Amino acid sequence: MESVADYKEIVDEIKAKGGEGIGLYRTEFLFLNRTSVPDEEEQLRQYLSVVKTMKGLPVTIRTLDLGADKNCSAQPREEHAPPNPALGLRAIRYCLKKPDIFLSQLRAILRAAAFGNVRILFPMITGCAELAEARRSLKEAAESLAAEGVEHNPDIEIGVMIEVPSAVIIADQLAEMCDFFSIGTNDLIQYTLAIDRSNRNVAYLYDPLNPAIIRMVKHVANVAHRKKIGIAMCGEMAGEPIHVPILLGLGITEWSMNPHAIPVVKRMVRGLSTIDAQKFVKEIIDLTSAEEINRLARERFSVHINSGLVIKQE
Repeated sequence: MESVADYKEIVDEIKAKGGEGIGLYRTEFLFLNRTSVPDEEEQLRQYLSVVKTMKGLPVTIRTLDLGADKNCSAQPREEHAPPNPALGLRAIRYCLKKPDIFLSQLRAILRAAAFGNVRILFPMITGCAELAEARRSLKEAAESLAAEGVEHNPDIEIGVMIEVPSAVIIADQLAEMCDFFSIGTNDLIQYTLAIDRSNRNVAYLYDPLNPAIIRMVKHVANVAHRKKIGIAMCGEMAGEPIHVPILLGLGITEWSMNPHAIPVVKRMVRGLSTIDAQKFVKEIIDLTSAEEINRLARERFSVHINSGLVIKQE
């Protein structure tokens, strides 16, 4: 979700377009452009509005991903604007350094989870120690609510965003500590290829079909299937028609995307053979350029891509 103010319009569009849940609720938008940090009750009201509107469909709430290009006006600016903010204090690092803010959010999420199908997603996890500390914070939030007799659900599923190379490499270890992965392709591509896609001098290198990215996604998906945990993808890669047969072949089972892309992707998935998609991945896994992978995908699946795009024009 891109903003909180128009959540109902977005949720209505998600349901109208055939969406089966919210794969990524970006909670940091609650904290932007304001002079004070939202308290637990305000956060709870916002989460409940979405959860109740979805009527039992899954809502994946990502904890704060502040930092980099998203700064909280209510917090000291110098903590969020170092020379290289993308590699600084952001996401789970920010939350663990601000335990009061983090605990308040976790309590609000657990309380909202008592009224619907809520999952929690920790962003920018780089190692098991970070995930263990985040889980301890979640346990602390649940215990404090229980001690106060406040209604909540302490047994929600815990997810990890895979968006840095270190998380890919230790995916098997992380899988022992969570219920699902969500591959955040926007950041994973930038961190892996060492590029800033907003920088016009290197933006041309940003390509989801880079062979390194394909292999990373394959590895994470294989780990998830082997460890029997969920595997999802969020980011622009999930909503592009040309990527659909490849992601299907890689074993991604849950995709989060902008609402307008849902009909296109669903139509393509229904028209594709999973076996054919898996065979295609085997063909391209050893290719050395994104251009070659892109060309072969368009040659092989042009009928499906064109068929799906008809929906976009309606």
